[in-house]
Amino acid sequence: MELSQKLTEAFNAQVNAEMWSANLYLSMAVYFQKQGLNGFAHWMRKQASEELEHAEDMINFTIDRGGDIQIGQVNVVPTAWGNAIEVFENVYKHECHVSQMIDNLVNIAEADKDHASRDFLFKYVREQVEEESTAKSILEQLKAYGECHIAIMDNKLSKR
Repeated sequence: MELSQKLTEAFNAQVNAEMWSANLYLSMAVYFQKQGLNGFAHWMRKQASEELEHAEDMINFTIDRGGDIQIGQVNVVPTAWGNAIEVFENVYKHECHVSQMIDNLVNIAEADKDHASRDFLFKYVREQVEEESTAKSILEQLKAYGECHIAIMDNKLSKR
């Protein structure tokens, strides 16, 4: 079964969003590195790499299913950030947004009765739950312990 046009377009949009997400996390990594917070920067670089892997997986899946991939322009990402709490507020908010996008893809696959696409996407649904949870946990720890524990968090995040 080939992908429907609507699902192909949705996968294309998601690929573009994953690439934008990678750039967002790289921007955050640069910010943290400039602050001397190399553990935070490391965590963000790992996150950026994962987003690119997602894009690549979706490209391969779409092509394997007969869909057409068009690599679109990746819009500019923010480059100015506040403190670590503000950055992770943005991370958590962004991960929630990506979850909604993945849910939309699942809804399109289900409407198309495309079980292979739906099953492929469930991997990302589960991963998004984990990514939201991790971002929320880091944010809560930063809020609870504040700037005085930033070095401890930096060390912790360097181990990802």
